[in-house]
Amino acid sequence: MKADRRRKPFAWLSWSEQQAESNSPAKLTRVAEVFPSGSHGRRRKTDNFLVLGENLAVMAAFLAEHARGIDLIYADPPFLSGKAYAARVGRGEDSRRPASWRTVQGYRDIWRDGAEYLDMLHPRLLLMHQLLSPTGTLYLHLDWHAAAYARVMLDEIFGPDRLLNEIAWVYHGPSPIGRAFKRKHDTILVYAKSSKYTFNADAVRIPYDASTLRTFASSPKAGFGKLPDLERGKVPEDWWYFPVVARLHRQRTGFPTQKPEALLERIILASSNPGDRVADFFCGSGTTAVVADKLDRRWITCDRLPLAVNVTHRRLLLQPATHAYMLLDGGGFPGVKPGRARVSVVVQGRTTTASLTGVHEADSLRFPDDIACWEVDWAYDGGIFRSRSHEARGWQEGSLPLRLTWKYASRGSRTIAVQVTDASGRVWFTTRQVEIR
Repeated sequence: MKADRRRKPFAWLSWSEQQAESNSPAKLTRVAEVFPSGSHGRRRKTDNFLVLGENLAVMAAFLAEHARGIDLIYADPPFLSGKAYAARVGRGEDSRRPASWRTVQGYRDIWRDGAEYLDMLHPRLLLMHQLLSPTGTLYLHLDWHAAAYARVMLDEIFGPDRLLNEIAWVYHGPSPIGRAFKRKHDTILVYAKSSKYTFNADAVRIPYDASTLRTFASSPKAGFGKLPDLERGKVPEDWWYFPVVARLHRQRTGFPTQKPEALLERIILASSNPGDRVADFFCGSGTTAVVADKLDRRWITCDRLPLAVNVTHRRLLLQPATHAYMLLDGGGFPGVKPGRARVSVVVQGRTTTASLTGVHEADSLRFPDDIACWEVDWAYDGGIFRSRSHEARGWQEGSLPLRLTWKYASRGSRTIAVQVTDASGRVWFTTRQVEIR
């Protein structure tokens, strides 16, 4: 292997470090396997993982198998904003009356000081660098609060020559600022692991502006005599306009600071190929996993909040066709409530129909309006829950089908397991014994 001849940074970041977090590997436990709905295919090892756990320990756990094996990492950590964000869980609410929304705690981006924030960020960036393949790329998404500090950190970790771009994601929206220009862009720092990296220019080309087409049509001297391929389009500049996920947007999940799918689509198309492994260890609402899955990439996604993992899981279930994935517990997985889902089961020959009729709950849960999704394992073995059939409700509209059907290939006794999840992430579970004749 050739010696690393990266230039050393001309400046280093120093701060009053606090007590460092332990990066001992998490013990990752398989909780569930999720298959495309109605899949009868043979089980096979999946390369897609949705993980609940503290990402420092989760990344340390993945190092054993995936060191230098991840082709693209998108990181959207807290921004050092000093805010606590709520997540919306209600449906059909008036978007103009925030006081009437049903919310639960989202995530806290509140730190004792900037040093505590940098203590959090630095060891995670080090692990991301170790996980990246030799041709891999990191996209670190921040804003004006911490982007400048992160760039100095990344120059030290990757080397200043490895900076590919400082992308500005620009957007519109209301702002309370009255004594300065409105802050309406985020910064995405793009670093490559080495000088040989993936960049698919043709996959992300966009049309030239109409004014550019008119200019070249009107004068042979336009462009100083250089005529670009106007039909092929151009590679985007390092400023990108994508609308934010607004209150009434069809993609909106209610999870705070959700990123638009178009933003992740451009990143994944540009810096990975079909079959490559993409990771997001601050997954939030799960946009990276959803887009990676659509684009036929393998993916790993993680968050420490059960609500974030639940939202990501629900979004994946809502896709018309998804690849199988494994749900892993890296610590803190909420316990299910056994025996508290109400299900009726009808067997007719080898065809079995399960109908969800309610859940046993003492508080104000409204059935079925508050149910986010429900899933069935048609041959539960008492261990890992294998979700073979499932229904999920969209966030904006639509009813939730309450009946699922399965046709068995052979006779015999089976245990059917049903798992039900509400919008805030609570889970109910029950089993039924059936005889297939």
